[in-house]
Amino acid sequence: MAARPESPRLSFTRPKGAPVKASTLKTRQAHHARTAQTVETNLNSYDRTDPFMAFNVLLKILGSLPSRIGGCQFRLTPDEHKLSLHLLNIVEPFVGLAPSRRTITRQPTEILDSIAFHVDSKRDLLALALSCQRMHDVVFPRHFQYRHIRCKVSSLSVWNHLMVHRSLARNVRRLEILDERAASTELLVPTDILASDTDMDSTDDELGMHQKQERFLVGALGKMTSLSTFTWACNHSPISIDNVWPTLLKCQSLQEVDITDNLAFSNPGDTSDAELSSSKSRRPIVLPDLRTVAVRSTKHAYGSTKHPVLTRIGGMLTHCPNLEALDISYAQARNGTNPHPTADELLLYSRFPRLTSLALTNLRCSIVDAPATFLSTHTHLTHLRLDLGTSLRLVLPPNALPHLRELHCNRDVATAVLACPADPPRPLETLKGIRLAGSGAPASDSRTASADQLFLTNLRRHGADVRRIELAGWSEMDEVRRVSESAPGLVWLDLGKKGGARGPPVSNAAEWAQLLAGLPELATFHGVRFFYEVSGGGGANLTMADRSRVRKNDEVAGVLAWKCGKLRRVDHWEEGGGKVVVLVRDGERERGGEKVRWEVRRVKA
Repeated sequence: MAARPESPRLSFTRPKGAPVKASTLKTRQAHHARTAQTVETNLNSYDRTDPFMAFNVLLKILGSLPSRIGGCQFRLTPDEHKLSLHLLNIVEPFVGLAPSRRTITRQPTEILDSIAFHVDSKRDLLALALSCQRMHDVVFPRHFQYRHIRCKVSSLSVWNHLMVHRSLARNVRRLEILDERAASTELLVPTDILASDTDMDSTDDELGMHQKQERFLVGALGKMTSLSTFTWACNHSPISIDNVWPTLLKCQSLQEVDITDNLAFSNPGDTSDAELSSSKSRRPIVLPDLRTVAVRSTKHAYGSTKHPVLTRIGGMLTHCPNLEALDISYAQARNGTNPHPTADELLLYSRFPRLTSLALTNLRCSIVDAPATFLSTHTHLTHLRLDLGTSLRLVLPPNALPHLRELHCNRDVATAVLACPADPPRPLETLKGIRLAGSGAPASDSRTASADQLFLTNLRRHGADVRRIELAGWSEMDEVRRVSESAPGLVWLDLGKKGGARGPPVSNAAEWAQLLAGLPELATFHGVRFFYEVSGGGGANLTMADRSRVRKNDEVAGVLAWKCGKLRRVDHWEEGGGKVVVLVRDGERERGGEKVRWEVRRVKA
């Protein structure tokens, strides 16, 4: 069979040697120039963390190859070749089939050190250090032991070490300055710091030694640029917090300051008028992140003054506009008769818009309207502790303290707060520090009895919302009965000490159980000892006396569980041991009710 002849095909190819039209050549050159201009060959123009952009640029480069002229077709220029390899390195960790070898541990040591710098918690640092040996070698010698430092002012080796190694000083987040009389076991310093340096510690003049300690401390403190918590408990040294505070003002990351120093309550009489005028003319320094400030005195005679004032503390607080928690507590020195400092200027002129917690202890106020003005201005207060003397007569305007949840004060201040109208009602849940006069007060003291009745009447108005009451003390069961009747929704009740001391276990446990039966939600009751002391906590090998006490304790536990359905925790027979007696209900029903057993457990202070 003859083959079918093929039909002639049209050929559009240019014959060899035929000249190319000038217009066609110009068009191809312009298209190639447009394609080349659309791709930037600078390697620094591409982000290593953006694989999508790198992939699109690769597609653009490869798509432009077929349109190139002559011998340049399907060929990359040297710059484009370098750019393609750079883009492939960016894309490979995200689209490769095998796991990428570019892990965090292959980063330079400076990068790993910067990563660990942003981890504040020691627990998180420990987890990071245990991930691999490389991270362990970076975290432990440079970060883990430097996050929290606790030492004395006389620890010159520590301050010198931090002054010399600035990169290590910036890793300190929490610094605690202890008293010179503190035990050496309380110190917490990095292990690579020498214990002492003879050349540094040797000083013939004792006053010169203190000046040297202050100079080294201030120098090291200036290098701690990331410090967040500062605690000063150095009350037995000529160095005052006044000399350290100007350096702390340079630390903008500071969040919490806790000062325990008698010199903070002394009168700054050394400041001249010229210094005061120059300080007022300068722009005030602000610590924007400082949220918590606590200033306390001690009962030691060193540093105490006959006329304590709050002038220095007020000057410190002017640098803290964003303060949220303030605690000022004055403790009178032993065998001292000094008056308590006056808080008039603090209450009249200080304003903190974000203040939520306030504690003023052992202060006095001579201006009647100052406390009410301060409290009515700070509407965000949720925790309030007010101890401005027994003569304080607080009169609050309506709707004052609308967010108050916890109140620690005496009976009269609590009455004023409870009697103040509020719409909507305050979420008040906790009352502390209140002491009633009781029925044992003298009959002629009708004012005290009426004050007790007024407090209980106002408490009854909020009794459904109050969940916790901690009394400062009690004298008779009638006081407890009246409080329980006024606040039947209590979950926690602490009576304090009877007559200033804890007595032996009560013999009328059934009577107490009947009284507490009026609190159906009560889960914790402190202030009365029900259980007898048992050696070994009720285990085996007990003596006859201990077995008798165990039987009595079993009876008491049964009575309390029968009358108080939700009671779980009561006092242990030892005071201050961090132990409580817990009533455990097994849930097995018997004729007398549930099967109950008592256990001794430790609790946190």
